[in-house]
Amino acid sequence: MKVTKDLVAASATPMVLGILAEGESYGYAILRRINELSGGELDWTEGLLYPLLHRLERLGHVESTWQSPPGERRRKYYRITDSGLAELAEQRRQWDTVVGTLKEIWLGTGEARRFTPIPLEGPA
Repeated sequence: MKVTKDLVAASATPMVLGILAEGESYGYAILRRINELSGGELDWTEGLLYPLLHRLERLGHVESTWQSPPGERRRKYYRITDSGLAELAEQRRQWDTVVGTLKEIWLGTGEARRFTPIPLEGPA
């Protein structure tokens, strides 16, 4: 299955902020986490992630620092800010609304309901 670019773009910010709410991380680890959480269905590239991280940093939702963990190369680590946590809460509220609406729309769309008319209004 290929997730459309529009859906990836719409969901990228809350996904990255959600991962950073778990703790600070660096780019490659964020990419791995997205891939892991999606069961391999979302295979983001650096070309998608880094511009998003830079935009979130400009907006004040994330902060970054360069770190050199012992025995590893220098990496830029990102952490979510209080502003980012507030944005994540708002994004989650919006996504809860969208997902809830889709569930209502798709509820009972199996073969058994496909040919059963759904009344628009309750009993009179």
